[in-house]
Amino acid sequence: MLYWLSGLAEGGDVFNLFRYITFRAGAAFFTALVFGFLFGNPLINLLRRKQKKGQPIRDDGPQSHFAKAGTPTMGGLLILSALLVSTLLWARLDNPYIWIVLFVTLSFGLIGFADDYAKVTKNSSKGTSSRGRFVLGLAVAALAGGMAAYVHPADLTNQLAFPVFKDALFNLGWFFVPFAMVVIVGAANAVNLTDGLDGLAVMPVMIAAGTLGVIAYAVGRTDFTDYLGVHYVPGTGEIFIFTAALIGGGLGFLWYNAPPAAVFMGDTGSLALGGALGAIAVVTKHEIVLAIVGGLFVVEALSVIIQVAYFKRTGKRVFLMAPIHHHFEKKGWAEPQIVIRFWIISLILALIGLATLKLR
Repeated sequence: MLYWLSGLAEGGDVFNLFRYITFRAGAAFFTALVFGFLFGNPLINLLRRKQKKGQPIRDDGPQSHFAKAGTPTMGGLLILSALLVSTLLWARLDNPYIWIVLFVTLSFGLIGFADDYAKVTKNSSKGTSSRGRFVLGLAVAALAGGMAAYVHPADLTNQLAFPVFKDALFNLGWFFVPFAMVVIVGAANAVNLTDGLDGLAVMPVMIAAGTLGVIAYAVGRTDFTDYLGVHYVPGTGEIFIFTAALIGGGLGFLWYNAPPAAVFMGDTGSLALGGALGAIAVVTKHEIVLAIVGGLFVVEALSVIIQVAYFKRTGKRVFLMAPIHHHFEKKGWAEPQIVIRFWIISLILALIGLATLKLR
């Protein structure tokens, strides 16, 4: 919205700054961060009053988690509110990619909110129907995939780009939308599975978002794409503002979610943020790189798939408990130890993902 102030610029006056994505990204970060600090406590107090007993704790979970009983959930509302306000203020609202990513983020946020609401009102760890959430997620992802295919440049429409291999494209044709659905829904659910310890999911999400934001900025500039040998997707640079706002809002939330958490993100936050990562990967043509950058989420999801499949086949377990962060809890690792080590892994994977821009 504030981008239009650049139209008042004459020569080198201050309004000229609003033309620069980097300036608006920095402003979006600080706007979201301040929003989180200002409204964090009021939101947490409101959630405590409304929820009374807080998020229900699974009976079959690690024993240490029973001490968290009474902690309110739906803290993802803080991130989403900060993200939405900041993005609408600082991004170009005539950019279709911004609206695609916002559509996915807010839609998955609503799906997660309905699930969290059902849990706290029923005082049960079982919320809405998992099949219903999955079908709604697929519908949202299908619309987003179709919109992305429509606004992509003609030479990139329905194409799958490969990292490392210069100019390598594979035409998915009509399968592009189903592929986008898998990426977006898969990312949303993978982040949701990761969100099991205080601060475990939000920092890797911020790291992945920052990495994808840099990639979006790079692929939206011809000088960078010519130098790096990657595909030019005009307009994606604005997504850098979205990711900056996400990081600012995430840090504001982490202030209250750091162990011991005063509030949980809930499905409201985890599904929304995971969906956002998937949508960014789809619109920037970096779906495969997302699997590297978000490798931690991939491992968390795979640990559940492997555990369920192996148990159904043999009646035995591969891990002491899934997702895999609970396995390490069962082995005696302290919660902060798991969280910080997983953060380190996420940072390493992000650097590897960034390296694919230059490895051609």
